[in-house]
Amino acid sequence: MLRSCLLFCKLIYSIRCSYLIAPANAQIVHSGQTCVVKEDNISERIYTIREGDTLVLQCLVKGHPRPQVRWTKTAGSASDKFQETSIFNETLRIPNIQRVQGGRYYCKAENGVGVAAIKSIRVDVQYLDKPVLTVHQTVGDVRGNYYQEKTVFLRCTVNSNPPARFIWKRGNKPIEQSKDNGVDIYEPLYTQGETKVLKLKNLRPQDFANYTCQVSVRNVCDIPDSSVTFRLANTTTPPALKLSVNETYVVDPGQEVTLSCEVTAGFPTPTVSWSRYPGSLPQRSMIRGGSLTLRSVTPADAGIYNCTAVNNVGNPARRTVNFIVRTMKNLTFQITPDSNKDSESIQMGRDLKLSCHVDAQPQDKVNYTWYKNGALIYPTDSLIVLRSDPDMPPGTSSLEIVDMKFRDQATYSCVANFPGSSVPELRVDVNITQSSVVPPVLSVPVGGGVVNVSEGGTAELVCLVDGKPRPPVLWSRANKDLPMPSGDWVVETRDGRLRLTNVTRDVMGAYRCQTAPYNGLNIKRRQAQVQLNVECKCFISVNHYKNTIYVILCFGLFVHLAQPYNAEFYYDTPNPIRTLKNNYSYILQWTQKEPGAVDKIIGYWINVQQNRQMILSKQITTKEPVKGVLMSYTLMDLRIPLSYEVSLTPITSFGTGNTVTRTIQYSEPYTYPRPSDHVCGFEDIRICGFTQDRSDVFDWTRQNHLTQNPKRSVNTGPDTDRSGTKEGYYMYIETSRPRQAGDRARLLSPLYNVTAARGPTGTTRTPYCVSFYYHMNGKHIGTLNVLMRVKSIATVDSAVWTLSGHQGPQWRKADAEIYPSGPFQVVFEGIRGNGFEGDIAIDDVSVTKGKCKQKDSVDKTGLYHQ
Repeated sequence: MLRSCLLFCKLIYSIRCSYLIAPANAQIVHSGQTCVVKEDNISERIYTIREGDTLVLQCLVKGHPRPQVRWTKTAGSASDKFQETSIFNETLRIPNIQRVQGGRYYCKAENGVGVAAIKSIRVDVQYLDKPVLTVHQTVGDVRGNYYQEKTVFLRCTVNSNPPARFIWKRGNKPIEQSKDNGVDIYEPLYTQGETKVLKLKNLRPQDFANYTCQVSVRNVCDIPDSSVTFRLANTTTPPALKLSVNETYVVDPGQEVTLSCEVTAGFPTPTVSWSRYPGSLPQRSMIRGGSLTLRSVTPADAGIYNCTAVNNVGNPARRTVNFIVRTMKNLTFQITPDSNKDSESIQMGRDLKLSCHVDAQPQDKVNYTWYKNGALIYPTDSLIVLRSDPDMPPGTSSLEIVDMKFRDQATYSCVANFPGSSVPELRVDVNITQSSVVPPVLSVPVGGGVVNVSEGGTAELVCLVDGKPRPPVLWSRANKDLPMPSGDWVVETRDGRLRLTNVTRDVMGAYRCQTAPYNGLNIKRRQAQVQLNVECKCFISVNHYKNTIYVILCFGLFVHLAQPYNAEFYYDTPNPIRTLKNNYSYILQWTQKEPGAVDKIIGYWINVQQNRQMILSKQITTKEPVKGVLMSYTLMDLRIPLSYEVSLTPITSFGTGNTVTRTIQYSEPYTYPRPSDHVCGFEDIRICGFTQDRSDVFDWTRQNHLTQNPKRSVNTGPDTDRSGTKEGYYMYIETSRPRQAGDRARLLSPLYNVTAARGPTGTTRTPYCVSFYYHMNGKHIGTLNVLMRVKSIATVDSAVWTLSGHQGPQWRKADAEIYPSGPFQVVFEGIRGNGFEGDIAIDDVSVTKGKCKQKDSVDKTGLYHQ
């Protein structure tokens, strides 16, 4: 019965107030350089505009509260999304509009009442490019008569909107197909853009003339006609090219190179251009006629260079050069014992192979030379030189020592060079004796198999390698699907030490170290593993609950045993909510800080105290927290007007985290005469439940004369609080660096709950008086605004009082009457002026039910209905 009564009362209240709020509606108007405005067959407005003009669309919105406006666009050849905004009468302006920006534009208005209002406009961008005329000809044999018929096709292509109309002219006279059997005009299939072909069949003497293709969009948007003219003569021929260098051209770095394309045929005279793949032409390049000059070439200049000649007759002529700049780097060697005997060491009477490889460009032009104790090696039955070893990567040269003798123990040298090139040769020496070549041994130092490091710290993984020659150590993740922290799949270290900085949990896991097959013995790889653990700080947590002590110990160093981060309360919820005459409920909302940094959070402890007496202590189970996602729990049966202290503690399988605490209360403004203790002088560190707005640029600061910075700017800000005492506190905005002009700071009052639907006689809502003192002394004072923030389906801020500029060195009082339609907050917004002498302060703030008392000394009030 009670629930039915409440629903009925709620219905009556909503009927009474329905005329005060209205859903959003929108209308779009065009105020730019439109050509045509019309309605199509589905009653949608179409705006036609010329490419390059300025498009201006305005979304005229109505509704209460004031709607927020957003523009989006679909269709066309691209999809653009415009910045969301809450500006009333939002204007969308696109200067120099392009064809890809045509399409359907949507204006969406929302104010939290009913469904959003959406209107659309179709924007049609008109354009006409200059046409392109190309000429193609064919020569066909007619069997039996053996004569040649020459047919010429003049192809005219253009991009336009709307579709263009084509007119062909010979000289100054239009060509009409019906009056000339020697021509045929048609539209080909499968072509880009709009195309019209003029076919000249079996050329006649009168066909050698000037041909003009004229295109028109019939002066739409004042776009003039466009045309192109081509002279067809008996000398008209497609282009042909001759390249001055071979298709593969190899040079040394530092040289100056000229690549020339000579036009050997073509009328009209072809135009020659150069391009490169990949990338563009080098910045140091210079084009003169058909020649391309590259100065001081480097390996970065290598690529495929294309020379193209175009005269719009036939197909363009192209020539390609594969331009290679010689380079050599990373000369490595390998020692391969007799693989047929499965040997891993040098043994007399067995075979041995030395291999040499260099990373070069071009790889097949590298010349390898082998030396023994400085003397050139000539191939014999026991010393075999392989120019390209089939058992090794391409470009590898090998020296095979057959049936090794004591005389074969020596220093062998491999020299790699480009014959006749200025690129310096590379050389590697390998000492081959039974004592100088020892198989590698790879080991992990004692205690180094597991490395523990705090998140954000530096870790060093060590694999000790020994052997002659000592090979490099290659590091990779034991999980083949994971790359190294650097992003590479393999990292080489010369000494086997892998150093990782600023480690995170993502790099935890097993790392494999193994000997490289080069610069050492080419045998079975030695390998080992090192486990990296990223840990948080260990902790011991002792919880006292119902005379029982719970002790949670840190048994290891793994991250999942670490203490979880604290929760973070969400303060922007429109609550508390009155449930009965003297009771209210509160929707507690929070997010979990870094939920993935520790083991899974399985729940929370919620403790509620009133006047230091425990009202509720309960463990709640929640879904696994996701970063940034709100969680909630409803506190029931709280007494009006009592305040409660609520604490929240995250729980994992291994322990609890830090506890966060906040105070909740049900507050309605007091009725005149108000108690003096209801005036907020910011004397308590909790500043009467006021909070900083998270969406502003900077915060208000609480201070008094004793806590002022002794180096603060003079001639700005108060010396004392409103009462004149140096111990009294106030709130102010600090405008010194790094603050800039226009920066905003917002201070939010507690949430006040409006329970009365109607106010005094003659009004429809209960009035409230916002009273405060302000101090605005300084030549750079900006603006102080007082806003009313009403909590509803959508949160709406409304200005109720504002003042700007220098007001003198004394505190002044101001009152503002407001008429809220629901739960509300008062927002004090300070805006920084043009300099640092602009500190604004407030003190002794109160919000009381009823109209403000009029006094001569009080500033003019602002009245606002919402």
